[in-house]
Formats: sequence, C-alpha cells, structure tokens
Amino acid sequence: MVRKERLIVPALIVVAMIWAVAQYLSGLLFERELERAVNDLEARGELVVERSDVRHGWLTSRGTIHVAPVLGDAWHLALSYEADHGVLSTRVEGLAMPLMGPHQMPVFGDALPSNPPSWHALYHTLSGTLEGSIQLAPFLIRQGERELDFQGGELAFNGEYGDWRGRARISPLRLTDGSARLDIGPVMLESRYAYTPGAYHFTQHDLLRVEALSWQQPDLGITAHDLIYQSQMTLDERELRIDSELTIREVLAAEEVLLTGRVALSLSRVNADALRQALGVLRSEAAQGDTARQGRELLETLEPYLVDMLHDSPRLDATAVELDSPMLGIGVQGSGALFFDARDLGELSLLRLSDETEQQRWMSRLDGDFDWPDVPTVVALWLGLPLDTRDLEIDVIRGRVRVNGRPLPPLWR
Repeated sequence: MVRKERLIVPALIVVAMIWAVAQYLSGLLFERELERAVNDLEARGELVVERSDVRHGWLTSRGTIHVAPVLGDAWHLALSYEADHGVLSTRVEGLAMPLMGPHQMPVFGDALPSNPPSWHALYHTLSGTLEGSIQLAPFLIRQGERELDFQGGELAFNGEYGDWRGRARISPLRLTDGSARLDIGPVMLESRYAYTPGAYHFTQHDLLRVEALSWQQPDLGITAHDLIYQSQMTLDERELRIDSELTIREVLAAEEVLLTGRVALSLSRVNADALRQALGVLRSEAAQGDTARQGRELLETLEPYLVDMLHDSPRLDATAVELDSPMLGIGVQGSGALFFDARDLGELSLLRLSDETEQQRWMSRLDGDFDWPDVPTVVALWLGLPLDTRDLEIDVIRGRVRVNGRPLPPLWR
C-alpha cells in the first residue's frame, strides 16, 4: 500500500506538469496564430490592423484588435477579446465596437439604440483552426416620419492560417420615409480568402445574394427578386484579375417584368508588382499616423506605381451580356472587350486628371469592340440607323465610339 502511494504522488506531479506545459503551449499557439492573422490581414493593403491593451496570461489572454481603412478616418472597428486557454482549445469572447467619423463616435449606444454586437470563437490547438460568429442585435430607430427597422443578423467565420471562410446572413431591413418605403433582404454573403505568407499571392471568392429588394411610393413600385453577385479576385506573380457576374432573376414594375438576365465582366492584366509596391507605400504612410501624407501629396507619391499598374495594357472583357425587358420589348445579348494602350505611360498624369485635355489624353488610350446581334428596331431608330438593321458593331477607336461604322449620335436631344 505504501509502495502504491509512493507511485501515485510522482504520477500526479507528472500529470500536473504535463497539463501546465500543455496549457502554456496552448496560450502561445493561440497568440502566434492571432498575430499571424493580424499581420496577413494588414498585408492585403486595404486596412490598418493592430492590437492594443494586450495581456498574455497562463490561463487567459485579453486585448483589443483595431481595424481601420488605410486612408481616411471614416470608420474604425474595435474588437475586444478575452481568451480562456484550455489544453486542446481556447474559447474567445468579446464585443465589436464600430466607431464613425474623425471623432470616433460609437455607433451602438449613441447613433443606434442597441447594444454592441457580441462575438465568440473557438480555437482548436492541435489543428490550428478557428471558428466563430458575431451576433447583430435588432434595433428600431424613429426620427419624425422616418423609421429604420433592422431585424438583426449573424456573421460566421472559420478557417486556418492561409485559408479563411466567412458567411453572413442579414435579416430583412426596412427604411420608411413618409409614404415611401425601402425593403431589403434577407441578404446572404459567402466569402473565401486563401493566401500565401504576406498575401503575396491570394484568391478571394465572394457570393452576395439579395433575396428581395423593393421600393414603394404612391406613384411607383419596383420589386426585385434574387439579385446575385459573385466574383473571384486573384493576385498571382504577374497580374491582378477580377472575374465578376451579376444575375437578376427578375425586376417587376406594375406587376410586369421590367428586367431579367445577367452580365459577366472580367478585368485582367493589372500589373502585380506595381500593385504590391503601391500597397507597400500605403502601409508605410498609414504607419506614420497623424504625420502621414494625405490628398494630393499622397497621390503624388503613389502616382508612379498607380500608372505602372497599367504597364501590361489592362483589358476589360464583357464575356456575357444577356438582358431582357419584356415590358419595354428590348433584349441585349452580346460580348466584347475594351483595351488600354500602355505605350509611353510617362505622358499620363493622375494629378492633372481634372484638366479636360488630360482626360482626353487618357480616353484616347481606349480601344475595343462590342457585338450586339438581333438588335431591336427601336434601338436602331434611336441610334439613327436603318430600321432593317439586325446587328450592331460598336467600336471604340482611340476613345471615340462608332456604331456600324458611324460616329455615335447624341443619345439625348
């Protein structure tokens, strides 16, 4: 019996030491992954992301993550968190505090009569994955005849270093102003962001779906169903490419179908190195805080990189245009492309774009074409073409538009 007791005590000590070490490692791994996620989010270039009031503890950690745009002070999101470290997982809870304007006025509690959204997450130590959600509470605002009724929503996220997914569902929202009323939703967003260290390469997929959109007033009523926008943004070694598509199931007016169809566009050949350099300059400026350059001075610094992004002659492709309006008896089907002439980029200036001569210089770099088969007669009449015109060939030559070989006539007379 004495021998067993002698064995039990050392065993308990060993187990306690293993638990303590595992607990300590769990906290270290959580902090490491959080720091990496913050750095990689900022590496995209659009945001400034930093932490404050950070306290590392054996059993708990806490702090605040600050997210703000690189340029300007229109908004600021403060995410407070408290993490309870376990051996196999860490539980995280906190509040999301959006602040608006240069004076950083709290949105919730001041502008909106609602509590700040709460968020929680679970970090799995062994797999390095994080999953969590943010709850948006309903609120109702009244100001005279105006009323904003928000039914709440939820944002969920999960993933691991280098691969994140997000899902959002926003309940219907109604804005009333006297006899006019705007209804939006439900709205759903699905997003996936995959990247290499430092966001040197990345791919982002987004799918936005608005189930219903309605504008009602005494003399006008328009309702849209299933507006779907999806895009894929890719930054690789050579270029930034954005492929997007908008699908409209139907837009109704006076109980008739006003519009239905889809449009697919693709932007390519945006020079990747110049883009990365521009984002690097932006991050450097943002790091200087109040002494950072703004406005024209900042544009002067960025201009060489922004212009150099056009080095590979960007092109915009309309890969599919399929729109139909039974109410108006007009249908549009076609495809085309628009190109930018990148020769002698040193002749161009972003700083002088307010000057009409400089605007013409930029416009003269555009060339392209668009084919529209089976054109409706009313469109041919509108363009001053023969009524038996069946196909339109729209050409852009050095910024000037020609239709079936003729200069584009004034569309509004």
